[in-house]
Amino acid sequence: MKKINFIYFLAIISISFNSCDVQTQSQLGNIIKQLPAGGNPTALEMGLGIKQALELGTSRGADQLSAKDGFLGNLAVKIFFPPEAQKVEKTLRTIGLGSLADNVILSINRAAEDAAKEAKPIFLSAIKQMTIADATNILFGNKDAATEYFKRVTTAQLIEKFRPVISNSLSKVGATKYWGDAANQYNKIPLVKPVSTDLSNYVAQKAIDGMFIQVAQQELLIRDNLGARTTTLLQKVFGYVDRNKTK
Repeated sequence: MKKINFIYFLAIISISFNSCDVQTQSQLGNIIKQLPAGGNPTALEMGLGIKQALELGTSRGADQLSAKDGFLGNLAVKIFFPPEAQKVEKTLRTIGLGSLADNVILSINRAAEDAAKEAKPIFLSAIKQMTIADATNILFGNKDAATEYFKRVTTAQLIEKFRPVISNSLSKVGATKYWGDAANQYNKIPLVKPVSTDLSNYVAQKAIDGMFIQVAQQELLIRDNLGARTTTLLQKVFGYVDRNKTK
């Protein structure tokens, strides 16, 4: 099998982590085919392996969460009343307006499910920014190292991009109306302190938290479950990690 010149190899590494156009991806695919199938993974393969793991986790997470009851039916990510508004829910149920409280919970989870459809490209775009040094540190880090890195470097950007998506989804499924009705009913009660919550920010943050939970589960699965390593690259890279961690 043909050896790749070391300088050329470094150039390819640089391309892979700083470009994502179709032509580059095609070139990169051809280079990977020339790499040895056995032995230890190269720096390029380790970087690509982490990216592939994150892309798989993100895609699967977004698909699962965007399905009906993806949020509502999963207690790990289900969205409830904001902490500062839990007194609203308790009071509404006490005065016989439990159905209104239920509608709020149902609608905000439906909004998150609807918005999750738009989350995948946002997350995938963020993954492409990862450097080879980041990838190597993640590969030999804790079992949630990739997810924690992802959270650290993308949360602010995701919130900014995700907020308008959530706002549209909240209106689309009626959550804005139900929340307004609940707040109005509560605020009419004598002597209570009026509640004021930015529902879009709250649901956006909870939806993103839910995505990270799903990504973390997928990362753990790929790290710990041989059957979840569905590509040759993942098998080679994470197999290498397994061998080195047992030494």
